[in-house]
Amino acid sequence: MLSRSVCTCGKFKYCEPSQCKGRPLPKKRGASDRRTGRFGQLEPISFHENNLESSVLQTEVKAVTAKSIISTNQSPDIPWSKTVNPYIGCEHGCIYCYARPTHAYYNLSPGLDFESKLFVKTNADELLRAEFSKPSYRPAVIGLGTNTDAYQPIERKFEVTRRLLQVMEEFRHPVSVLTKNSLIERDIDILQRLAKNNLVEVHFTLTSLQHELSRILEPRASLPKARLDTIRRLSEAGIPVKAMFSPVIPGVNDHEMEAIMTAARAAGATCMGYILIRLPHEVKGLFSDWLEQHMPHLKTDVMSRIDECRTDFSKQFSFETRMTGEGLLAAQLLGQFRGYFRQLGFREISLDDLDHSLFTRRFGSPQLELF
Repeated sequence: MLSRSVCTCGKFKYCEPSQCKGRPLPKKRGASDRRTGRFGQLEPISFHENNLESSVLQTEVKAVTAKSIISTNQSPDIPWSKTVNPYIGCEHGCIYCYARPTHAYYNLSPGLDFESKLFVKTNADELLRAEFSKPSYRPAVIGLGTNTDAYQPIERKFEVTRRLLQVMEEFRHPVSVLTKNSLIERDIDILQRLAKNNLVEVHFTLTSLQHELSRILEPRASLPKARLDTIRRLSEAGIPVKAMFSPVIPGVNDHEMEAIMTAARAAGATCMGYILIRLPHEVKGLFSDWLEQHMPHLKTDVMSRIDECRTDFSKQFSFETRMTGEGLLAAQLLGQFRGYFRQLGFREISLDDLDHSLFTRRFGSPQLELF
């Protein structure tokens, strides 16, 4: 449990009593340090002083002109052959995030840099429009936000994701949106129009129903109640939602599986998926340190259970076991998930449910056949 209590000034909920000055503390980060990536180089980073008695790492955003926007994928355990990511890095700060190691390619830390030094692809919508306009382009459902959240906090300012959705609507292109942020509600207008033509589905992640756990595990993502409310609002607007219990962390949140799935179903999610935690490259050390900081009494047991599900470290990258793990414990978790899936009346949804036939290079004129 966290040591914070109600602010002594009575105005804010999460001030430290020893530092209370009538204003809340800045939002926390997921990682605790700026460790070197596996390539051994780091670019300099600046810290800024805030009005409290400690230095606070500020989010820095750099605009970049991307050369391409659609990535292709041949992994059989990922349903999208094409993906688009409007940002590099993610301010949510989820300590378990499998995308953290990508920052090492930029000589940045998979730790604090990943969640505080971000890149925004300002020309993403222009590139997508150019790709769709090519005579050789063939439509396939695009996964939007597969590597970093398309609705992370900086989207509120830059609106790259919204512009990408507008391009999807213009060309009547099918899209799957992945997020854990209630900011997606801002774009219900576009999503609802896409849904009427069977062109969109939303994959919305739930990790825990516990407020305190969510705050330290995913410090800048939407809190559990807000996520369930968002699933409900999307569903009521006619936008199909697939809830994702992700990641399942043995010894931390696996006992919440039934409760999370039940809450998602009650909120209107029609399908459910799950992903077992995996800790590639630098993420294992970051997560282990996080346990030491927040759950020291559980660290040994939790890491042991994860190792049990990931007996061969290299296999966490293999298609067969990447999402569900291996071994007895992993099999038990999968069996429980399947049982609750049936009991709660979830249905299987597929990318094939979305319509490819309406794709057009000229707005309002569906291109039923492509040559």
